[in-house]
Amino acid sequence: MRHCINCCIQLLSNDLHKQCLRCRGPNHNNQKCSVRKQENKIPLCVDKQMNLLAVLEVRTDHNESWNGFFCLRKGKLCSLIFGLIIMTLVMASYILTGAKHGLLLIPLPFHYGDFTSNPNLMDNESLSDMKHHYQPSEINISYVKDYPSMKLIIDAITSKIEFITRKSPVLEDLKKQELHMFSVIPNKFLPNSKNPCWYEEYRGNTTTDPYTTNSYALYSKRFRTIFDYLRKVFWNHLYHYQDKHYRLRCLPHFYIIGQPKCGTTDLYDRLRLHPDVRFSAIKEPHWWTRKRFGIIRLRDGFHDRYPVEDYLDLFDLAAHQIQGVLQNDVTKGHNKLNHIIIGTANTAYENVNGEASASTMWDNNAWVFFYDNSTDGEPPFLIQDFIHAFQPHAKLIIMLRDPVERLYSDYLYFASVNKSAEDFHEKVAESLQLFENCMLDYSLRACVYNNTLNNAMPVRLQVGLYVVYLLDWLTVFDKDQILVLRLEDHASNVKYTMHMVFQFLDLGPISEKQEALITKSPASNTRRPEDRNLGPMLPTTKAILRDFYRPFNTKLAQVLFDDAFLWKKT
Repeated sequence: MRHCINCCIQLLSNDLHKQCLRCRGPNHNNQKCSVRKQENKIPLCVDKQMNLLAVLEVRTDHNESWNGFFCLRKGKLCSLIFGLIIMTLVMASYILTGAKHGLLLIPLPFHYGDFTSNPNLMDNESLSDMKHHYQPSEINISYVKDYPSMKLIIDAITSKIEFITRKSPVLEDLKKQELHMFSVIPNKFLPNSKNPCWYEEYRGNTTTDPYTTNSYALYSKRFRTIFDYLRKVFWNHLYHYQDKHYRLRCLPHFYIIGQPKCGTTDLYDRLRLHPDVRFSAIKEPHWWTRKRFGIIRLRDGFHDRYPVEDYLDLFDLAAHQIQGVLQNDVTKGHNKLNHIIIGTANTAYENVNGEASASTMWDNNAWVFFYDNSTDGEPPFLIQDFIHAFQPHAKLIIMLRDPVERLYSDYLYFASVNKSAEDFHEKVAESLQLFENCMLDYSLRACVYNNTLNNAMPVRLQVGLYVVYLLDWLTVFDKDQILVLRLEDHASNVKYTMHMVFQFLDLGPISEKQEALITKSPASNTRRPEDRNLGPMLPTTKAILRDFYRPFNTKLAQVLFDDAFLWKKT
């Protein structure tokens, strides 16, 4: 038994079904058939013997199959567009509702994991890797340039601010952390000398290069010229006594410790013109804060730690001049080594030695990788603890400026792409929210010194919290050992601020010509022309930052007994 495939009619052998267009013989033309033109579909019917349970449609025109395909694609495309429109309307409604009520599109679940002090972690991870290790996934923030919404965040931060006095660590605990440093630097220096200097035996010979392993010379081509000169004159400045050679070593008499983008470079450039002042071979060694931990550039991770000997090498130029003063004393009758070691330098002619790393005041980010963590997330040791352990009489100079303007200057200096007032506003908003999340769980000091938070914030808000750092320095140094200046005063009256510095360092008098050279030189490290063309920050951004820094400025003015540090007129 067979069936006509075109109309499902049961046929006999050699039978043709007259109603079937395809059964009308070999000469039948479907295209010319009048009956065929009136038909669109021919149902395919099946009986039980074919074991089919459905009815199919067989399209007899090839062109009609393509038309159906395109109709199907158009339908899918329309559905996709309609779905996107609906989703856009829903998201727009959600964002507008969040903005109206001062809410974020997605909250900031900034989670602070347990701090680690395992130095072995540094062998396998760069700082950028560690940033992602401690940081949550990317934060999607709706940047709302709306003062009231940001004011809520600032009020939350302000409500958590507590200025709690820090307890300083004991000397024995410091020694346990830095055994080598304490083995190199003595606990006594040449008495009655302005500079903390001492003699140590030099065990090399005339063919030995004393700077061959110095990390500053190895990692920076800029300083190799300086070290080439030091190699040539090194042997001439050794003291020879009883077949032994002695080398004069010195630490700085004073430190310009901060803050960045506050005029420290200009102060350094002017101060080094004074005939009685000598600085380190490099303006900013960053040894106390970074190099001694092996940090060359934060983005490059950790390298070998710079030993203290490398840092002391930077003051060899100053030590050579101080050595000349000591030799003058020898020619006056003090011709024994013990007299030189315990003898007095002629302080009336002795140069003072200094360094100007603007990170010294605030940068303690490396502590979490090298020191045991405390239970409250605060660093157990700070930079000033170690400086004070060796130099309890050191003098410290701090240059500050309006923290709002400092932050914008900092952004313009360090940002490399897409710089604009709008971009700065967005970065400020994100940083404030990150800081608020930290303050919900940790103390102010823990957040200020939090490496994870500081690396996550797009702009360095924490550097402008001057009073937090100052109070911690005042826990180990007396107030009369710290000179705090304002950039605004320095810019308006350079002569006045420079005389304050001269008096603070007990420098000798200078001629009118020398004073003119120091005070009338052009300002250093000013804003680049392309950055000036970007204009000021947005008024809304300035208002937000004014509110954020206000409680910190108020406390700073109270500590220094000077309302100028409120920065109300700037």
